[in-house]
Amino acid sequence: MRLETQKKFAAGLSITSNTLIIITKIIAGMISGSISIISEAIHSFSDFLASILTFFAVTRSAEPADKEHPFGHGKYEDMSGFIEGGLIIFAGLYIIYESSSKLISGYTMEAESMLGIYVMAFAVLANFLVSRYLFYVAKKSDSVSLRADAEHLQTDIFSSLGVLAGLVLIKLTGYTILDPIIAIIVAVIILKAGFSISKETLNNLLDGSISTEDIEKIETVLKNNTIIKGYRNIKGRKSGQYKEIELTILFNPDMKISCCHNICDQIENDIKSELGNVTTTIHAEPM
Repeated sequence: MRLETQKKFAAGLSITSNTLIIITKIIAGMISGSISIISEAIHSFSDFLASILTFFAVTRSAEPADKEHPFGHGKYEDMSGFIEGGLIIFAGLYIIYESSSKLISGYTMEAESMLGIYVMAFAVLANFLVSRYLFYVAKKSDSVSLRADAEHLQTDIFSSLGVLAGLVLIKLTGYTILDPIIAIIVAVIILKAGFSISKETLNNLLDGSISTEDIEKIETVLKNNTIIKGYRNIKGRKSGQYKEIELTILFNPDMKISCCHNICDQIENDIKSELGNVTTTIHAEPM
């Protein structure tokens, strides 16, 4: 399967999985009256919206550069990831609001909780399998939006596990007050993931620098080339799955232009081997 096709399949799988999980959680929440299950349904709905954004982003980012977007469409993935982070944060804040209201006003949950236990166990298993696949494709393609979607589903796993444990405790002890308390704990986990995703993708949208690790890899490539006389002004930014690198290389002033060109081509290929999807622009100067 081609990489772009695999990315679209992964995004479509996430949409299908989230749709099924949302329906089952809503049904279980309405039957049991559990605020934690209903909160999880809200969380899954934000997952669903994120999955749609991801599908749109990977489709658009795969399109080649054109007149309106001469540097390609990679930023669509960063935009999608940033919006997904915002959706996660919104879901977390809403769950805290609803759960706090239940704690303040008093709360009783219906005795039937076995359905909720079964549904949450199913959600954990489904999200685990789908998120593993999304992480696999995201790492293979260096897709920001797919990784954000996978992170989104992973927070759903942790939150679903928390709700599942709470429902089991409620079943054993009869203390229904545990339900909104667990929902608040789940919301804190959700908020942490949301802020993390938003911070990284905002950095890419604002053309923040590539990682120190990537800079060190570039420097290693340059230091291993004994023909050049030095280098400076290494700059890099990330646009979706693509990295754009600019740097200056110093040459012996007596070296022919054709030789400098060949060396630059070799360095570009070496950097691409180290960093993957990368476009490198080199400015050659005499020492």
